Amino acid sequence: MPEMTKLKVTVVRCFTNEEIFGDEVPDHLDSNISPCHQHHPGQVFMMESMDCPEGFCSWAYDDIYRDLAHLWMGGDFPFIGRPGTMFSSCTDGKRTVVFKLERVEE
Repeated sequence: MPEMTKLKVTVVRCFTNEEIFGDEVPDHLDSNISPCHQHHPGQVFMMESMDCPEGFCSWAYDDIYRDLAHLWMGGDFPFIGRPGTMFSSCTDGKRTVVFKLERVEE
């Protein structure tokens, strides 16, 4: 029986406005914007298909999809230094979230 590929997505970090902009938050941005309200560091999602996991931000999923697909199909990112692993992030420039993507073969 062939191995089933699974992907593990771990939330590594959720950035705040201050971490992104420092003391120079642009005037047109609400200074009260908090980090991502949907994800938090340490949160883990296990994927057994390429469908967006329940509870996962659909915008973030679209942003990291190509990296997930590459891992799902057995690809690696040699510059990361560990086969089956990648770090990827959403493109929300006000509250960016960084994810660790890992291929888990059973």
